Amino acid sequence: MQIGEIKEKLATKEYDFLREEKSLGSALMLLTLGGSHAYGMDKEGSDLDIRGIALNSKEEVLLGEDFEQVVEEKTDTVIYSFHKMLCLLAANNPNTIEILGCKPEHYLYLSDLGRELKENRHMFLSKICIHAFGGYAQSQLRRMENKAARLVGQAQQEAYILRSIENAKYDFKTRYFPHENSDIALYIDKAVQKGYESEIFMDVHLEHYPLRDWAGMWNEMKAIVSSYNKIGKRNEKAISHDKLGKHMAHLIRLYMMCLDILEKEEIITYREAEHELLMDIRNGKYLDENRQPLDSFYDMLNEYEKRLDYAKKHTSLPDLPDRKKIREFQLYVNERIVKRETC
Repeated sequence: MQIGEIKEKLATKEYDFLREEKSLGSALMLLTLGGSHAYGMDKEGSDLDIRGIALNSKEEVLLGEDFEQVVEEKTDTVIYSFHKMLCLLAANNPNTIEILGCKPEHYLYLSDLGRELKENRHMFLSKICIHAFGGYAQSQLRRMENKAARLVGQAQQEAYILRSIENAKYDFKTRYFPHENSDIALYIDKAVQKGYESEIFMDVHLEHYPLRDWAGMWNEMKAIVSSYNKIGKRNEKAISHDKLGKHMAHLIRLYMMCLDILEKEEIITYREAEHELLMDIRNGKYLDENRQPLDSFYDMLNEYEKRLDYAKKHTSLPDLPDRKKIREFQLYVNERIVKRETC
């Protein structure tokens, strides 16, 4: 769908809520594309996602209230309040920080304040993105492998479960109590469970280890195993529509965006340089005849993980966002809201 067509669509009755909703209308700061269209990974029939930011009202500013967001499910539209957006941006939330890095022509509406927010986007960038994007990438990887595992037999499914746990375990030492004399070894061996060919076993060696940290790790591993033991409507739909390639492509895209932030200190949402690679992944080039991810895909993923490890250690980004500058910008915008100087 071309930008002209999208703008025409937004002018239809279907999107009247953008003009008529109390919290939106003249309060809108910014409207842009989300999802596949924003990344340059859309195909014919791709859903149109609209994302945006709206100013809080004078009453909300003075009373400390917040409408937080407006969600219109029929049109896949989400408009965040200015106050909530600042919190999400400071947390380097992947789903929202991308709003500030879209192609210029993808901004369907940009007020003066919206433009100022976009121009000051660097104040939000920090090493927090490592955990924000890393956690999101891990959940995307688990989702991808979960769907792939449903297409194979029990033994190979067990291998997928182990891979998912190993991927989650990758950053256990950064989130839980590290101890050189403690370790959890996971491996696959001949099953003792009835009806299983093979299953995952574990050797645990823990000394003087905090119970709460062990409970946290155990619950994460348990959640992964449980997720493979059930299949919901969303997963059935994803499998029937062959969306595995899409999940794989979005996983790689997350690494690309995080690396941009760490290496270039920039938010680049539209993946023009990597478009061909991402579309190849999305279209199934890295799936075998059984619709399983090829080893070459995991090799690519490992290369991105190595590059990310290096970027973590060598980035010049601060540990935390520039909270002083963010507060000053919030004060500046709030003052304009109260004085009715936002138009």
